[in-house]
Amino acid sequence: MNRLAVIGTGVIGNGWIARALAQGWDVVAFDPDPNAPARTQSFIDNAWASLTQLGLAPSASSERLTFATTIEEAVNGADLIQENVPERLPLKQEILATIDAAAAPDVIIGSSTSGFKPTDLQQQCRQAPGRVIVAHPFNPVYLLPLVELVGGEATQPAQIASAQGLYQSLAMRPLVVRREIEGHIADRLMEALWREALHLVNDGVATTEEIDAAVVYGCGLRWSLMGTFLTFHLAGGEPGMRHMLEQFGPALKLPWTKLEAPELTDELIDKVVEGCEHQAAGRSVATLDRRRDDFLVELMEAVQKYWPEAEGLKGRI
Repeated sequence: MNRLAVIGTGVIGNGWIARALAQGWDVVAFDPDPNAPARTQSFIDNAWASLTQLGLAPSASSERLTFATTIEEAVNGADLIQENVPERLPLKQEILATIDAAAAPDVIIGSSTSGFKPTDLQQQCRQAPGRVIVAHPFNPVYLLPLVELVGGEATQPAQIASAQGLYQSLAMRPLVVRREIEGHIADRLMEALWREALHLVNDGVATTEEIDAAVVYGCGLRWSLMGTFLTFHLAGGEPGMRHMLEQFGPALKLPWTKLEAPELTDELIDKVVEGCEHQAAGRSVATLDRRRDDFLVELMEAVQKYWPEAEGLKGRI
């Protein structure tokens, strides 16, 4: 039986816990917050319906979770360790050094960091720094299969290969990032769209609801199956991407985008917050979580039908 150690049980850490339990793993968690066990149990209870609909492993059970009183206790005997502490580099370096000193030297330590480079995360690790890698998931972790794997200067190819196998056994789709860069791949793409969205709100071009509608009913539907490049490949007609670039490439020089984010003034913050509260329409975050999860389950079933590469994940995402 595989064992996952989870250090830090916020939204992402709890997402890892729910996913591992659904795949039949044992999970040992550590969080200094005394309320963490109750918070995690509530999180699992909310996620379990969607996981059940997607298909649980035969040995899946929420009772395979235990909480440890120290990091050292949590990582003892783990087959994989996932760090999820707040996104502050000195804190992550300190916690990862503690994990590295306590865990067996061949155990992969994945950091859920959305932005830091693994070489920076490895700096204070002395026993086996190369096994400390970025393993960046996406919320909700228990449903979305992508995990970006990034090795640092001390990381060997065999360690990345080992990590790939472990995350695949958690029914994830590992994406090995060719070289380390702040923000990895997916977050850099999302941040570019986020900056443009903030400019459109700030300039009075559209509300938050109108921008979300543009994504949901337009590009988002295509992206969920084909991504960015294949979508544009089809835009070129039968000649494909080459014709698309010849025809529309010059538009890249037009002032359509603003790469720098706008200043987060009080006025812009109020616009964004008020817009999101209007869209939520009084519904709690937990209620919106359930709505999102139900949609994702149905959407992933459709993607699996038309996307052969996802066949190996069918019933296990």
